[in-house]
Amino acid sequence: MKNWYSICALNDGAEISIYDEIGAYGVSAKAFLADLGKLPDAAPLTLRLNSPGGSVFDAVAIYNALQRHAGTVTVSIDGIAASAASYIAMAGDEIIMPENAFLMIHDPSGMVMGTASDMRAMADALEKIGASLVKGYAAKSGKPEKDIAKLMAKETWLDAAEAVDMGLADTLAAPVKMAASFDVSQFQNTPPEIIRAVKKAEKPAVAVVVPEPKTVPMAKAEPAANLKSDAVPVAKSDPAALLAESHPVPDPDPAAIRTEAMTYAKTVVDLCRLAGQPQMAAGFLAAETSLETIRKSLIDARAKDDPDISASHPQPGKHSDARPWADVIANTFKRKG
Repeated sequence: MKNWYSICALNDGAEISIYDEIGAYGVSAKAFLADLGKLPDAAPLTLRLNSPGGSVFDAVAIYNALQRHAGTVTVSIDGIAASAASYIAMAGDEIIMPENAFLMIHDPSGMVMGTASDMRAMADALEKIGASLVKGYAAKSGKPEKDIAKLMAKETWLDAAEAVDMGLADTLAAPVKMAASFDVSQFQNTPPEIIRAVKKAEKPAVAVVVPEPKTVPMAKAEPAANLKSDAVPVAKSDPAALLAESHPVPDPDPAAIRTEAMTYAKTVVDLCRLAGQPQMAAGFLAAETSLETIRKSLIDARAKDDPDISASHPQPGKHSDARPWADVIANTFKRKG
C-alpha cells in the first residue's frame, strides 16, 4: 500500500519523511500518530518535508503531536512545504531550508456537499482551523497575527531567504535538486521555478515506433581468409533514439491539465450526488479512482444501503417507466476513466 510518510528509527533518534500529499491513499494522521507513538519519548527527530500540503485537519493533528514530543524536532524542507505541510514545519525547534526551497502559507479550504446547514458548519470549521494556523505561524515567526492573516489570505510563497527573514525558518542550507512531482495547478501564485520542476518531473514517457528495417542488398561476402584480423565492427544506430531525438515531445499544457482535472472532479461529484452517496466523493477524488470503478462502487453501495433497490428497480417515487437509477449511473458522463 502506498503511503505519504515514512518513519525510520535510528540509533540516536528517528527520521521522518513526508514526501507526498498529506492524507493521501486513504492513510490518515491516525496511522502517522500511531507510528510516531512507538518512538521513545525523548528521541530526537529529523522531519524531512517535500509536500504540496493536503488534509489540513491531519496537519493540525501532526503539528500538535510533534509539539508534544519531548525530544528535539529538526525540520528540513527538501523542496516544497506548501499549505498544510508548511504548518507541520512550524513544529520544528529548528527549520532548515536549502536556498532553492519554498514555503507557502494560505487560508485553509474545503469542499462539502449537502444542505445550507452543512455548508455553514464547514465554514465555521474552516474559520476555526484558520485561526489555529495563524497562531502557529505567528508563534514561530514572532510576527503579529494580523500580519500573518494577511499573508495567508493572498497565498504567499516564500523562498528560503524570505522565510528566514520572516522568522518562519531558521537556517539556510546549500541548494538541492528540486524533485517535486506534485499537482500545483490548485494554487494561484506558484513560483515559475516550481512549475518548471513539476513539468520536467511529470513529462510523459515517449512511445516510440521503431520502423521495420529495410532490406538492403548485401555485397558478396569475401572468403574468411581475405578478412583483416584487425577489422573493427561498426556500431549500429539506434532507430528509437534517433526518432526520439528528432521528435521531441512538447511540455504538457497546464491549462489543459487543469481543465481535465476539474472536469473529472465535477463528474465524480455529480455521480455521487445522483446515487445519493455524496459522502463518497472525497475518497474517490483523493484516490483518483477511475469512473468505471466509481460507477460500480456506487451501485454496490446503494444496493447495500437498500437491499430492495437493485439495478433492475427504478428510483422510489418515479413512475413505472422511469429508467433504473443504476442504469442512469452506469451511463451518466460515461467516458474512459
